[in-house]
Amino acid sequence: MRSKLSQGNSDAPLLLYVGRLGLEKSLDKLKKVLDRLPTARLVLVGTGPYEVKLKAVFKDYPRVYFAGQMVGEELSQAYASCDVFVMPSETETLGFVVMEAMASGLPVIGARAGGLIDLIEHDKTGYLATPDVEMIDFTKYVKEVVESSELRKRMSEESLKWSQRWSWETATSKLRNIQYRKALQIHKLAKDEKGRYIRDIETAIMES
Repeated sequence: MRSKLSQGNSDAPLLLYVGRLGLEKSLDKLKKVLDRLPTARLVLVGTGPYEVKLKAVFKDYPRVYFAGQMVGEELSQAYASCDVFVMPSETETLGFVVMEAMASGLPVIGARAGGLIDLIEHDKTGYLATPDVEMIDFTKYVKEVVESSELRKRMSEESLKWSQRWSWETATSKLRNIQYRKALQIHKLAKDEKGRYIRDIETAIMES
């Protein structure tokens, strides 16, 4: 898979993006990163309304590979075959593909904006880069990761640890034991009728 995605250049640093190819993803800005990292290659997995224009943007960049839509085992192999996941978008909310990347042990370089701030632990599971037109901060972090196998290994291990904390069990536990209790505390000053109802729920929780 790495040979396929790198077009036979398996030794080259391999950057990966997975997701919708839309204008709001700011993928054209990755051109600045490639300009400053002449040995790096970029893989774009997915389709979208900006695909044709994006291919025109990168028409003189043979180091960019449009892999099309991938699912299942093939997508898992793509994640596992690259060196770093790049997310230049400043409009991410949940950032599901970022979570997938970290679950695959990939360090993530993302824009310090939106939901990515809550997902990427700076200098631990990856880096949060200050968004700028020239992508200077973003490029600096990508360069650090691709040039240091030791750093990639450390971030890969941290990414896996991070992803293992997320499950239905842990999410429900946080909802029940932390967020729900906070909600109860907020409503302590409610009217008596509602207050009695809230206290009944709290008692049930404490006794369960």
